[in-house]
Amino acid sequence: MNELLGYLGLGLMLGLAGIGSSIGTTIAGNAAEGALKVNPEKSGNYMVLSALPATQGIYGFVAFLVWLSKDFAANGLLLFAVGISVGALCLLSSIRQGKVCANGIVGVSQGHNVFTNTLIYAALPEFYAILGLVGALMI
Repeated sequence: MNELLGYLGLGLMLGLAGIGSSIGTTIAGNAAEGALKVNPEKSGNYMVLSALPATQGIYGFVAFLVWLSKDFAANGLLLFAVGISVGALCLLSSIRQGKVCANGIVGVSQGHNVFTNTLIYAALPEFYAILGLVGALMI
C-alpha cells in the first residue's frame, strides 16, 4: 500500500504541475491571440508573458526527479503528501499566473506600458510554486 501511495504521489506531483502549466499558458496564449489582432507589433511581449506560466511544470518535474530515487515502500505516505502538495500548489499557481499574464497582455495591446509591472505581478504567484519546490527538496 505504501508503494502505491508513493507512485500516486509522484504522478500527482508531475501531472498536476503539468496540467497547471498547460492551463496557465493557454489562458495567457488566448489573450495573446486576441492582442495580436489589436497590436501585432508587441508580439514579443505577448510571447514572454504567455510562456511564463509554463515554469510551474518545470518545478513539478524537478521535484519528481528528486523524489524518484526515494524508497517508495518506506516513504509512500510522505511521498503522497509531498506529491499532492507540490502538484496542487503548482496547478493553482500556474492558473492564477496565467490570468495575471493575460490581463497584462490585454493592457500591452491597448498601448499601456505595463509589461514590466505585469512581470513583477506574475512573479508573485510563481514565488509560491518555488516555495513548494524548495519545501519538497528540504524534506
